[in-house]
Amino acid sequence: MKELALTGRVAVVIGGTSGIGLALAQGLASAGADVVPVSRRLAMVQQAAASIEALGRKSLRLSADALDRGSLEQALAATMAAFSRVDILVNCAGITKRTPTLDVSDAEWDAIIATNLTGTFRASQVFGRVMLEQGYGRIINIASLASFVGLHEVAAYTASKSGVAGLTRALAVEWGPRGVTVNAIAPGVFRTALNSTLLDQTGRGQEFLTRTPLRRFGDVRELAPACVFLASEGSSFVNGEILTVDGGFLASGVNQ
Repeated sequence: MKELALTGRVAVVIGGTSGIGLALAQGLASAGADVVPVSRRLAMVQQAAASIEALGRKSLRLSADALDRGSLEQALAATMAAFSRVDILVNCAGITKRTPTLDVSDAEWDAIIATNLTGTFRASQVFGRVMLEQGYGRIINIASLASFVGLHEVAAYTASKSGVAGLTRALAVEWGPRGVTVNAIAPGVFRTALNSTLLDQTGRGQEFLTRTPLRRFGDVRELAPACVFLASEGSSFVNGEILTVDGGFLASGVNQ
């Protein structure tokens, strides 16, 4: 469908060099966009950019940190110098840590909120300014199951992702009338290199599996079509939405 094609569009993916972020960056490139995958580690940026170019699209090799406004502004300037526009922003940088709430330090709380929520706000502000000047843009945030339900011993993460959901709605209301739609994707449980042991060898992983009606964990590549849709003209009247891709987790009640 031509409404889902991203030919001629320029996308920046914050946290786009591994896991979900890399899958989304490659999905956008496969749909025709030139994609700039950004993260703190230049070696990973170089690998991700090479994978974009292998799909026949243009890319840049830019390191930046969602915690550092100056580095984001430099990434924006370099992207504008190369492409003259930014059409799509995906905010995928995120961290989590499981800690009983009474043991969460101020430093741990602040780090998770700063990366997941404030980082999303900061990148949206930096890149959104150009989109508003253009009169066109697509911002796609990464929410979570924790945007909707409480997860055991991850209070800071749950608070941060609930905040991402609220920020998505607030920006959609403020920026939608000016041509910039703001939506989010809420992934269910997806297997990555970092969580395979948890998913396969713990009771927590078994509970996630039991509560997912499709009876399997997701493959990160299954998130890419949702991102392409929200980045495309096919979503031209979708604004302030949180698109859940979770195998039915949030619909789940009694599963056996």
